[in-house]
Amino acid sequence: MRAFAHSAFFILSTGHVAQAFAPSATFSRRANPLSMVVDDKTEVREYFNTEGFSRWNKIYSESDEVNTVQLDIRNGHDQTIQKIINWIDDDGDIKGKTVCDCGCGVGSLAIPLAQMGAEISASDISDSMSNEAGRRAKELGITNAKFYTSDLESVEGKYDTVTCVDVAIHYPTEKMGEMIEHLCSLADDRVIFSFAPKTWYYVGLKKIGELFPGPSKTTRAYLHEEQFVRACLEKAGFEIAREEMTGTNFYFSRLLEAKRA
Repeated sequence: MRAFAHSAFFILSTGHVAQAFAPSATFSRRANPLSMVVDDKTEVREYFNTEGFSRWNKIYSESDEVNTVQLDIRNGHDQTIQKIINWIDDDGDIKGKTVCDCGCGVGSLAIPLAQMGAEISASDISDSMSNEAGRRAKELGITNAKFYTSDLESVEGKYDTVTCVDVAIHYPTEKMGEMIEHLCSLADDRVIFSFAPKTWYYVGLKKIGELFPGPSKTTRAYLHEEQFVRACLEKAGFEIAREEMTGTNFYFSRLLEAKRA
């Protein structure tokens, strides 16, 4: 993913790719929330270990084998990553600091942070994604980054900075509070977190996307109320220090940096 990570916030879909993976399954009204969460996690893991890996590995690379929508998503994701790097570069103190990147995908953020001198622990729910991130890091001669396979809830430890970028789109609303609380419990200093904001405009785009079923629609997409996300961070003892919004034609991502109060 960014595999439980690939919350790249893709709201509108085409026959080639879904901008965030619109809902592909219909559940009984009697289905309980826990079973739905398990299904979400299983779908994401299986998707990014198979056809999803091939598709997103091309998007998160310099491959020319992408269509117009995929290229737009790549550009949007790259903008989000660059904004984070700019923040950290402006601070000028990342060297030697520990960073936990949850949902690292192919290492789009973890690798440049390692190159800046951070000690990286990066995980992804997909074996294929975490292995590819490790391969890319090794190819670049990076030795200060560890990549491994894990779902977000199982990540343990304490780190100066915790990042979770383009992942929340796979989390149902009822699980977001727990997810943010867990991320904050790992961070000594700050959490850098992105999500697809739930606004009337993006909800409308998502609904339009659901009208066009296609082979790429294999996981559900969840938008989240920004006020709720901010409240969860505050409840965990964090204050918003910086924020950005990235919006292209097919990629929408609110980025927050929250520091421990």
